[in-house]
Amino acid sequence: MNEVNMICENEFDLQLMNKYASLMALGNGYLGLRSCHEEDYEGQTRGMYVAGIYNQLSPSQMTKIVNLPDLVGMEIEINGDIFSNESGQFEFYDRKLNMLTGELIREVIWKNKDGNRFHFLFQRFVSKDDLHLFASKVTVTALDCNALIKIKTGINAECVSQEKNELTEELVKILDKRIMHGVYQTTESNHKIAIATSCISPDQSEVSFFALNNQLLTSITQELVVEKSVKFEKISSIFTSNDMLREEPAAASVNTVQKYLSEGYDKLRDSTTIKWQDFWKQKRIEITSKDKADQLGIDFSLYHIEAMTPIHDDRMSIGSRGLTGEGNNGLIFWNTEMFISPFHLFTEPEISKKLLRYRYHHIQEAKANASLSGYEGALFPWASAFTGKEESLKSRENSKRSNIVQNAKLAKACEHVVADIAFSVVQYYENTLDESFMASDGLELLKETARFWVSRTTDKGGDLFIKNVIGPDEFTELVDNNAYTNYMAFFNVQNAMNFMDKYNDQDAELAQKCKDFLKQLYLPQPNDENIIPQDDTFLSKPEIDLTEYRQSITSREILLDYSLEDLNELQVLKQADVVLLLYLFPDLFSTEIVKKNLEYYEERTVHDTPISKSIHAIVAARCDYPEEAYQLFQEGCLIDLGPNPKSSDEGIHAASMGVNWLVTIFGFANISMDINRLKIDPKLPKNWEKIAFPFLWQGSRLEITIAKRTITITKESGPPVSVEINGETYNVTEKIKVSL
Repeated sequence: MNEVNMICENEFDLQLMNKYASLMALGNGYLGLRSCHEEDYEGQTRGMYVAGIYNQLSPSQMTKIVNLPDLVGMEIEINGDIFSNESGQFEFYDRKLNMLTGELIREVIWKNKDGNRFHFLFQRFVSKDDLHLFASKVTVTALDCNALIKIKTGINAECVSQEKNELTEELVKILDKRIMHGVYQTTESNHKIAIATSCISPDQSEVSFFALNNQLLTSITQELVVEKSVKFEKISSIFTSNDMLREEPAAASVNTVQKYLSEGYDKLRDSTTIKWQDFWKQKRIEITSKDKADQLGIDFSLYHIEAMTPIHDDRMSIGSRGLTGEGNNGLIFWNTEMFISPFHLFTEPEISKKLLRYRYHHIQEAKANASLSGYEGALFPWASAFTGKEESLKSRENSKRSNIVQNAKLAKACEHVVADIAFSVVQYYENTLDESFMASDGLELLKETARFWVSRTTDKGGDLFIKNVIGPDEFTELVDNNAYTNYMAFFNVQNAMNFMDKYNDQDAELAQKCKDFLKQLYLPQPNDENIIPQDDTFLSKPEIDLTEYRQSITSREILLDYSLEDLNELQVLKQADVVLLLYLFPDLFSTEIVKKNLEYYEERTVHDTPISKSIHAIVAARCDYPEEAYQLFQEGCLIDLGPNPKSSDEGIHAASMGVNWLVTIFGFANISMDINRLKIDPKLPKNWEKIAFPFLWQGSRLEITIAKRTITITKESGPPVSVEINGETYNVTEKIKVSL
């Protein structure tokens, strides 16, 4: 097993400060923490988030994920000098996120203005063993002279005061002259957040406590002796009113800190390390490649998927930036079902079911949303939060944050999200054969989404059209018969009928409407040049040369030259649209048509989203365009890890993490499936000697290793699996090795 990668930063750069705060963010699905520095720098964006904690600042503003009071910050003073690269100099700097253990480590040698050097080792982790626990440790060593160090740290709510009226302070106090305790409440959503923290310092330290400007702090003063290391630890706990515990959040936070203080940082870190190591053992993809960046990209993706997924509570889902920042307000989009959930479905299906349960919990809100729009059934929101209501219809005051979805057109017309959820329901059932879920929650989701599509059409000469929609290509607005939307709606209604029949559902009226829908729905067909029209008008629009914009590393550069209104009238795609359809339904059209459409739409796509290049990579691999597929895959892995210094200031791109996994499994390993068997037809890049990965299918856990000339499949648990390789079907009961 090759070692799990680290994310490394070996030079301090203020321009990259917020990017690395996102790349190196810590999380456990409940709690997310941006990896900001302990010391303050102008422009540094601190962030601590708990899944499901959202707030609407005012009726005129959109709901957003709440940035909670900071626990990371420390003011460190040595002999009167504030520790910082601005007041002194970092002679040595090295920071690493150890993705194998979930620990962030920073080592610094700092020289103050008098020329004296001090060695700092900063460590921190968010626990995977106890979701409410965060711990940090600072080890300081004077290298040249004795000194006096003073550290101020605690609970800092001042750093989130820029978001006016985000939180109200209900209580701050010191308990037992040891534990700092704060209780806060969000102003509109009324979530309560309780935070407790305590510092462990040498016995001879002078310790005091004080409150100042929305901060509850401790001050620790300690003598430093040359070459003798001094350690300071901080144990913190966060609970909210969403936790549904018998114990109140305030008491739970204090009791948790009291419980762990005696154990200390190292022992607590070792417990969470075991959990992270188990994750990698169970779910890692191992790539033997000539380019080490390939393994790094996949390790990075899987680390963040695990850190962002709220497996503890099916009332939660995954925001577009996970728990690493406030881009897109931290809201939940279709990306979860289409691009992130599949990782869980084929590694631990129970998690995928929990993500679907989030949608099911809000089916009543979706029905109300449909009714408000004049339709029947369930119209799930384009952007949602804890309540499950549509959030992007709310206007927002001007914001400095980029890429915030604030166009109400998206909420009103990106209705493909309805079919995306239905697709995920069917995909979940086909992988798990979970009759209990499908006969209840799953069937209701399919019926109500089908009911929406039946009511959404317009009859035109006996054909049913779906008009005024926005497909995945969000540059092209309010069009008729978007191919992706129509085919997905057809799939949605068709499967609703199938499962109604399977479970003997007696809704005869809906069944008849579904039959009529399937007979009459207009499905765009390839034209004389074998091009599937993206919508009724796309192919008639003018073309422009996109070479400059396709080569740019800066997102949305095309918008410097063209307005959204301009782009709406051109053959320019923001992201995969028809190609996304071809990825989801690889057998819908002939190989010749798929190739033709991939080539046509690739030239017209600027790939201005995190998912687009990877989706094109999958289809390119299937079409036997290995070099193009590999290049698109590598570029997709650079959405966050690449050279753009501002790519991830507002958080990593959650969907990008998911599609990087999809490329390896459904592109290069090229796994496909029907209800009875798997099919593997590898398309490994030239640079890859081998790929090994786990894959769960209908209750069986498989370990699959694909090399240049062989495929080895080991069934580790579950019933036998039927697998087709080279046109021959094998019944895997224990282990097979097949030559290619």
